[in-house]
Amino acid sequence: AALEPLLCIITNEMSETSQTPCLKIKALEPGSPCLKITALQHVLYTFTNHMSAPVSRAFPPAAVSSLQTFLLDGNCLSALPEELGSLLKLSYLGLSFNRFSHVPQVLERLASMERLCMAGNSLDTLVLQNFRLLRVKHLDLRLNQISSVVPDEPDLLRHITQLDVRDNGLTELDASLFPRLEVLHCERNRLARLRVKGALLKALYASSNELQQLDITPVPSNLTFMDISRNRLEVLPDWLCESKKLEVLDVSHNLITELPARLLCSSSLRKLSAGHNRLHKLPDRVERPLLEILDVQHNQLVELPSHLFLKSDSLRCLNASANKLELLPPSSLSEESNSVLQELYLTNNRLTDKCVPLLTGHTHLRVLHMAYNHLQTFPASKMARLEELEELELSGNMLKTVPTTILSCKRMHTLIAHSNSLEVFPEVMQLLDMKCVDLSCNELSDIALPENLPPKLQELDLTGNPRLNLDHRTLEQLNNIRCFRIDPPPTFSANEASAGPVVWSHGYTEASGVKNKLCVAALSVSSFCGSREALYGVFEGDRNVEVPYLLQCTMNDVLAEELQRTKSEEDYMTNTFLVMQRKLGTAGQKLGGSAALCHIRHDPTEPGGCFTLTAANVGKCRAVLCRDGAPMALSVLHNVGLEKEYLRIRQHNAIVTEDNKVNGVTDSTRVMGYSFLYPAVIPRPHVQTATLTPQDEFFILGSRGLWDAVSPEEAVEAVRNVPDGLAAAKKLCTLAQGYGCTDSLSAVVVQLSVSEDCCSCCCSSTTSSDPPPPLPHPHYHYHPGTPASSGAAAGGGAAAGKERLPQPPASSCSELSSEVSASEMSSEVGSTASSDEPPPHHPPASSARGCCALHPAEGGSASSSSFQRQLSSATFSSALSDNGLDSEDEEPIAGVFSNGSRVEVEADIHCLKAGLPAGEADGGGAERDEPWAGAAAAAVGGQRRGNGSVAPQEKSHNLIEVAADAPCRKPGGYFTAPAQPDPDDQFIIPPELEEEVKEIMKEHQQKQQKPHRPLTPKPRPTSPPPPVVAVTACSLPLCHF
Repeated sequence: AALEPLLCIITNEMSETSQTPCLKIKALEPGSPCLKITALQHVLYTFTNHMSAPVSRAFPPAAVSSLQTFLLDGNCLSALPEELGSLLKLSYLGLSFNRFSHVPQVLERLASMERLCMAGNSLDTLVLQNFRLLRVKHLDLRLNQISSVVPDEPDLLRHITQLDVRDNGLTELDASLFPRLEVLHCERNRLARLRVKGALLKALYASSNELQQLDITPVPSNLTFMDISRNRLEVLPDWLCESKKLEVLDVSHNLITELPARLLCSSSLRKLSAGHNRLHKLPDRVERPLLEILDVQHNQLVELPSHLFLKSDSLRCLNASANKLELLPPSSLSEESNSVLQELYLTNNRLTDKCVPLLTGHTHLRVLHMAYNHLQTFPASKMARLEELEELELSGNMLKTVPTTILSCKRMHTLIAHSNSLEVFPEVMQLLDMKCVDLSCNELSDIALPENLPPKLQELDLTGNPRLNLDHRTLEQLNNIRCFRIDPPPTFSANEASAGPVVWSHGYTEASGVKNKLCVAALSVSSFCGSREALYGVFEGDRNVEVPYLLQCTMNDVLAEELQRTKSEEDYMTNTFLVMQRKLGTAGQKLGGSAALCHIRHDPTEPGGCFTLTAANVGKCRAVLCRDGAPMALSVLHNVGLEKEYLRIRQHNAIVTEDNKVNGVTDSTRVMGYSFLYPAVIPRPHVQTATLTPQDEFFILGSRGLWDAVSPEEAVEAVRNVPDGLAAAKKLCTLAQGYGCTDSLSAVVVQLSVSEDCCSCCCSSTTSSDPPPPLPHPHYHYHPGTPASSGAAAGGGAAAGKERLPQPPASSCSELSSEVSASEMSSEVGSTASSDEPPPHHPPASSARGCCALHPAEGGSASSSSFQRQLSSATFSSALSDNGLDSEDEEPIAGVFSNGSRVEVEADIHCLKAGLPAGEADGGGAERDEPWAGAAAAAVGGQRRGNGSVAPQEKSHNLIEVAADAPCRKPGGYFTAPAQPDPDDQFIIPPELEEEVKEIMKEHQQKQQKPHRPLTPKPRPTSPPPPVVAVTACSLPLCHF
């Protein structure tokens, strides 16, 4: 009875005469107890057995005479049987994604059909005469190959009210042939001219074309929605002011220089998007419009209409970022104001302190973005008036203080004020709703904290404050924050001592979206598999945090293994993505994400160049290289808009839904994860290699949200003159948020300093003197670059070297695993892996020198640093461990500090190399558990970057393992990761095994915590034990299922 009105049993049977699957429908008898054929109203027949022959005699009249909906989408049909014409009550027929090259003639007999969908077929010409006898109202012809339209008499097409011709090849469309047309979709064609009958028109979607002329007659009095963005329009029609029902108008990304004079007097318009045009001013006439959202960003506005706030009683959101505004209009003429403005975005303008008093009239303001203006002060009395403020963005100004009256903003939850000159820590920690505070790149020296931090505080970023000095008590208090970032103290860099060249430096940042969910992750390993290689990456989950986190934890180790197998850039990058797809395991079956990797490699054996940059990407994460001040794309967006990709997914019988998503899941055809969509969606990346030259200034890796809001050209221009990589990455994310991005953001900026003498320097420092290496091309050399991180953006290149000189094996672990460095302290957000370039190899004599701040050489001056506790950067999101494995009743491990959301290792590994034999320190030990295990027993000093990253964590991580003789690594969780097992793998343990796993983990802890057993390193067979005590166990190994 629950299956009523099920009337037919569909069975797949193989034909006796052919191997082609044949679909047969068997009708039940009308007298069946629970089934009534007469009750048939809507039945969905979905044929998914790839029928290649026309359906014949499969429609018993008694069973389907009342059929109204019939879907045959996603098959291989090229014709329809004549029997289909007997379905007289059929109103909806789906023939999408088949092989029709024309409209079947049998459809003329379906007198009741109102909706016909033929998307994704092979129609190349739209012959309107074929629709004369059809009575369809809704005609869907998107994703065909239509390039021309054969007209017909308009009176014969009066029945069509909705026409969809998206994603075709039309250059001109005369839709006036449909006199009763109400909705027209013609996006993503090549239309230069469009004619539409406006008598009954309600909605027009014509974005992403080449429109220069729009002809709609008569005036569309019923028009409610109009999107003509991303075209080449210079003038808007005046009838827009006369349209009495128009509510949404999007004319962004055009060449418009002036809006219609009475547009802001409309009594119906509620949302106006006119950004990315050439507007010099807005209409002065404002007469009580109902406008609620006004977006005029990226124009050339010097001022806003003087009565904009006074007479716009309904305006809730204004985005005027990226203009040339110097003043703001008043919000009221008296102390009382009727303003209902809630969101105000003024990022990247020329506003000064004179504008601040004009904001006080907006008493309902919740979001205020004034980043990258010319503010020097924010008066305390003015801040006190903004009592409902929740989010304040003041980055990139010249502020020295944030007024104490910010305490009057009781609802404040986000304060972002990086890249200023703040000297005093604001008193925002007393606000109970505070969640995110970003005060990086300032001049803070100390901070004053209340006894209790805000209970909702999740993020605190204090990186880029070189004078900041925190005592141990403050650090302990701040460690309770889920994401706490701080710079290590400045140290003496061995790289600088040996006059080693700095060819690249980096900065990165991440920002959660409006839902406070960080679905992005960044990877930065400045010394990857040796001092002449680096690896950077950005990963983004499609509304999930698991996939980017797993990619960040594992992808660099996979790439290190693939480099041992092949030296072809195309091969090792492709194999890395394919292997990583398998390692995602069950998480990659239903979840997906984007990834972009950039690998810098030094290859002195390649004639004509020393350094190559290889970029690979899937999804919407992209990389851009700045060459000679211009952006050069290193990545490709794989979507159905690419003909090659569309044909590929169609070969695998995938369909594209109306929101342009493959099978309704993802709008990218190449992503990590989503295994259930294979083979339509694959992880094979686009790989591009460029030989780095002195003209290459920097490159940017960004997530989807960054590139959707900031164009590559603007990104390059915005950060080209920013000398610090952290500040550059911060600026990009701040600009994206100021332009309206509400998604998670991640940006990595890598500054390059490849000079003309790079080859000779690199070759002399990496090759032995016995057989002289071949002379490199004289055009490629390098010199020591700037020590600070800096950044900017851009794209792409040519082929690079295929071979490289053999180098000692080195660890490729990312900074996520651990970040413990000599005389340095750091606490970083767990979703970002980072590492800095290590010092070049030194002979044993020089390595015995005491240059450690905590263990000075005899007779040398000791550093004044008092930091004895080395904080790991491995901070893990507690949201991923919610299965009860982090029980509080378990005894803590000695030397391991955990607050439920991070794991920190207290270890002393200073001067460890000095106590190791030369063979061990140089990576030449005879016994190694891993090919990279002994390479980095190198000096742990390193160059301090401005973004808070420290000297090679991967080296120090291995030192901890060597000191404690850690057991061989085993796969953790459900994916076989070559890196150390990660605590967050706990989240995938099946519920039925939780108790068993918990018992095993307790036994493991008890073994490690036997009483009176010092955690001292075991002596290695071939060398005396290290002279220091180290504690290992950043994570506990889990059972491998």
